[in-house]
Amino acid sequence: MEIALFYIAATIALVSTFLVLTNFNAAHGLIYLIISLLASAVIFYVVGAPFAAALEILVYAGAIMVLFVFVVMMLNMGQQGIDQEHEWLNLRMWIVPSILSLILLAEIIYVLAAGSVLLPGHGVEPKAVGMSLFGPYVLAVEIASMLLLAGLVGAYQLGRRYLEENREEDNQ
Repeated sequence: MEIALFYIAATIALVSTFLVLTNFNAAHGLIYLIISLLASAVIFYVVGAPFAAALEILVYAGAIMVLFVFVVMMLNMGQQGIDQEHEWLNLRMWIVPSILSLILLAEIIYVLAAGSVLLPGHGVEPKAVGMSLFGPYVLAVEIASMLLLAGLVGAYQLGRRYLEENREEDNQ
């Protein structure tokens, strides 16, 4: 049964990632990206890496996605931003993400109730994750953090420039 859970979570990850790539609205894309990251966390848990699953949820689906949503909302200011917020409150927008999230929640409840993972006894210890991240992969971890910081600064600068241009147009 755990193999079926793996394939269900993998399918949800693929579908939500496809929806991220094909969605024209940045906020909707971010919601689907959060679901994709949650599906990846379920996959990590099912294959015996609960610590990696927790890190996936806390770091990626939690902190970084909240940061991205904040930046997108910061860039959508003015009347267009108000109209966008009304569109986000539309119930239709939340149907597909809610269904995908409920499927993932049902998988997690089942796995926790069964008390087993795909590879019993082969879990990944937090110490092993730390040794890998800050051992041979320390350079990759630091480069990824610098890329995220550069993306945040770039988004802020683009948003600031956009707001300044709009203020100049309004004053004329």
